Amino acid sequence: MTRLSLNQITTKGWSLAQAVRGCVDAGIPAIGLWRDKVAETGVAEAAKLVRDAGLAVSTLCRGGFLTAPDPDGLRAALAENLRALEEAAELGTDTLVMVVGGLPEGSRDLVGARERVAELLGELAPHAGDFGVRMAIEPLHPMFCADRAVVSTLGQALDLAERFPASQVGVVVDSYHVWWDPYLSAQIDRAGDRIASYQVCDWTLPLPADALLGRGHVGDGCIDFRAMTDQVTAAGHTGWIEVEIFNQEIWDTPGEETLRTVLERHGAHVEPADAGPARGEPA
Repeated sequence: MTRLSLNQITTKGWSLAQAVRGCVDAGIPAIGLWRDKVAETGVAEAAKLVRDAGLAVSTLCRGGFLTAPDPDGLRAALAENLRALEEAAELGTDTLVMVVGGLPEGSRDLVGARERVAELLGELAPHAGDFGVRMAIEPLHPMFCADRAVVSTLGQALDLAERFPASQVGVVVDSYHVWWDPYLSAQIDRAGDRIASYQVCDWTLPLPADALLGRGHVGDGCIDFRAMTDQVTAAGHTGWIEVEIFNQEIWDTPGEETLRTVLERHGAHVEPADAGPARGEPA
């Protein structure tokens, strides 16, 4: 499993220390961290914990939420994202996942919200370069446009990212959010080295009442992961493949059992057995 990374949300019930130990025991070489779990431990201690375990940090989740309509809200978002960039650098990852934010409460100004995203990215991009951390814009499925992300397609994410150097702003290809897009293949080709993160989980039916929790293990739904992985790899992304699952039933499952399923499904559906090492890893 040379490119496999465990996004920490997949084993939500585990502390950072438990997730690190779980990865080591399962032979998973990388972990995607979440800022709330890091905060429970402290950034410096979290960085040491992961480093001492010999794990790579594939991403830090998350920055973003850039759509506040008032100056105070925008200043707060700018400050919070600067902290997130600093944390990412200290934790040893070059990728901060950006969920850009939905419509402010009571607003119907979708165009204005997207303009504010572009403006704040412009303020943050030089700082990302200084930290050596790339902001990775994650397009979310359109059903999350109102409350989580006014960027819904990979094409929209690239339209934003391409305003800035590729070393400062890239994109996330998350299977759950983009698999449906009829232009996905062309946009993956267009993205090229802008692909900063590739995240996988399946689209399963029926969706639960809370659609956020409707993601399943790879192979349980309708996404062609081998084809998508081949496209992402051909476009130039040879880095980590994060398994990121929001699902209450999976969260209620013992973490060790979840990781056994992750490993089995990753080999069967995502990463071929002869895949080479992830970017930055020894051959």
